[in-house]
Amino acid sequence: MPETLLLKQSEIKELISMKEVIDSVETAFKAYAQRDVQMPAKEYLFFHEGDLRIMPCYIRTQEEAGVKCVNVHPQNPLEHKLPTVMAIIEMIDPQTGFPLAIMDGTLITDMRTGAAAGVATKYLAREDSEVLGIIGAGKQAYTQLMALNEVMDIKKAMVFCRTCSTRTDFAKKATERYGFEVEAVDTAEKAVENCDVIVTTTPARKPIINADWISPGTHINAMGADAPSKQELETRLLLKSKIVIDSWDQASHSGEINVPVTQKVLKQKDIHAKLGDIIIGNATGREGDEITIFDSTGLAVQDVVTAGLIYQRAREQGLGTDFSFMS
Repeated sequence: MPETLLLKQSEIKELISMKEVIDSVETAFKAYAQRDVQMPAKEYLFFHEGDLRIMPCYIRTQEEAGVKCVNVHPQNPLEHKLPTVMAIIEMIDPQTGFPLAIMDGTLITDMRTGAAAGVATKYLAREDSEVLGIIGAGKQAYTQLMALNEVMDIKKAMVFCRTCSTRTDFAKKATERYGFEVEAVDTAEKAVENCDVIVTTTPARKPIINADWISPGTHINAMGADAPSKQELETRLLLKSKIVIDSWDQASHSGEINVPVTQKVLKQKDIHAKLGDIIIGNATGREGDEITIFDSTGLAVQDVVTAGLIYQRAREQGLGTDFSFMS
């Protein structure tokens, strides 16, 4: 009887870099655009204090399958000393259904979410982009900066969040790590004005970015909206921009566009393309000084491609613990 490989977060950290996750996520977007993927939209279970999302995927061309279970409980850090987001990924043998691996999915979720913005920036930002604006200074802001640093020649970054000590601490740590100036600012407007690329990572339910603040030629990665009624960007900004999504089903349900779609202000015909279609050449990317927006909801295929690479490397390097569930 084969055994299931158990992998914890500290082991996963040894097995993959952000650059490799960016490559994996780009592969995932391609596979999805080429219809090589069986992937229903994520399912939600809503609790009083948060929610649980179930995300299955089968990649036919790679014979890889898996499912991620991930929660979002915003009060966890304050009330329970637990992360807001925690995840587990199970990799499955498509031929037999046997559980090949069960691994921490929290780090993978963080990294592949950052990587998705990295891929979008590669295809949608101006090539001379060098000034970055970050809205939010939590865990995801760190991985966003890690990924964007791989695809941009960043000269300066600004960061804003509501808590002064949090944004100041983020700026100090990021400046020390990357070597370019990261400035903590006291308003969202100051964080985005005159930026080439902007990333938003907040759970806002009312827009925090005004259309009038955004310069022509800016690219925005809208990463924070991940449930119905969340919205970070003013609807007027969405309507004047080229919008690129990862999945219509997910974006219209719980992405940055979900509120104006529900209000019937924004329609599917207003969406320019899915990112995967731009990557494989079926749709155009940036054209001139337009404002581009990537609405990211996160796809199970991103998790499964990344987890598959981690599983393969763990087996090659002898990392992890084998466990028999059926003994």
